[in-house]
Amino acid sequence: MLRIDDRITIEDWELTEQFIRASGPGGQNVNKVSSAVELRFEAARSPNLSDPVKRRLKHLAGRRWSKDGALIIRCDETRSQARNREIARDRLAGLISAALQPQKKRIPTRATLGSKKRRLKAKKLRGDIKALRGPVSGEDG
Repeated sequence: MLRIDDRITIEDWELTEQFIRASGPGGQNVNKVSSAVELRFEAARSPNLSDPVKRRLKHLAGRRWSKDGALIIRCDETRSQARNREIARDRLAGLISAALQPQKKRIPTRATLGSKKRRLKAKKLRGDIKALRGPVSGEDG
C-alpha cells in the first residue's frame, strides 16, 4: 500500500513491479543482476482517484501513460534494487500529488499603455541601428 496523502492511498493490487536488467555501466554485474524496476500503476481502473485527477495525471505522465490506462515508471538510477524500487514509488507519489492540485485558471490581462510604448520605442531604436548597417556611400568609394 502506497500512501499519497491523508485521503488517498494506492492499494497493492493497483501496483505491479517487475525487475529487469539495467542498461549502462556496471561491468559484468549489469549482466547478472536485475536491479532496475518497472513500476506499473493501473491508474485508469483506480477507484481512489477521481476522473479530473486521472485526466491531469494522464497529462502529466505524457509518454509514460500506456494505451490501456496504466502509468509506467522505470528506474535504473542505482545498483540497488531496493533503492530503485523506493525511487520509483516516490516518483509515482509525486506525480499523483501534483495531479491532485487543480490547475489555476488563467485570467487574461491586457498590456498597459506604458509597456506598449516602451516596446515600440525599443523596436524603433533597433530599426535605426540596423538602418546604419547599409552600404557606405562617400567620395572614396
